[in-house]
Amino acid sequence: MPLEILTIPCLSDNYAFVAHDAASGETALVDVPEAAPILAALADRGWALGQVFLTHHHADHVQGLDEILAAHPARVLGAAADAHRLPSLDVALTEGDTVRIGSEAGQILDVSGHTVGHIALHFSASKAVFTADSLMALGCGRLFEGTPAQMWASLGKLAALPGDTVVYSGHEYTQANGAFAITVDPDNPELITRIKAIAEARARSEPTVPSLLSLELATNPFLRAAEAQVQQAVGMSGADPAEVFAEIRRRKDSF
Repeated sequence: MPLEILTIPCLSDNYAFVAHDAASGETALVDVPEAAPILAALADRGWALGQVFLTHHHADHVQGLDEILAAHPARVLGAAADAHRLPSLDVALTEGDTVRIGSEAGQILDVSGHTVGHIALHFSASKAVFTADSLMALGCGRLFEGTPAQMWASLGKLAALPGDTVVYSGHEYTQANGAFAITVDPDNPELITRIKAIAEARARSEPTVPSLLSLELATNPFLRAAEAQVQQAVGMSGADPAEVFAEIRRRKDSF
């Protein structure tokens, strides 16, 4: 049975995710932007939290941890490369490590770029990947620390996952990302359709996260830097995709 995954809005535009294994009763949390909505979701379902995964050190992903641990004395797991900037870890993770929620195994991916030491968690049986601020719905995280080449490589790891993987990313930025995406991929009919659907969802106050990886591959310009129509739109036909990605990211930063 796949993990039951709750998408929990936090702060003004963050998301946390609670993953529950019904067979064992084990429950894990991915990122802690704020405690109150997470604690409410756990209490509503009568779930006891056993693990907290931290994807990276930014405050809007970790600042609710102390309050969570006061109510649920869970193990805290995060990247070994980021351990000096994360809250105290019980388990330090590196790429290729295996983690478990109940009987389901997940793999750790190093997706540095937004920060150095950013990790993602892929649970293949549940067709889920938790990407936080690396791959985002119609976007990717700003490069605060990593290089464009580093982020392009990280996105390549995520793009290589099965297309039916569901992407659980960290923010409700999709509508703004769509407004930019159409400027560098203006003739993409799937993107045009998606932008309309996003506007309708947001008008109903519905989240646009999570999203399907196949849809990201078809519409997210940061994954499409090797595509001829995107390269042509940014005046870089035939260029190295990593360089095209860097130009798309540069444009987004000043959009």
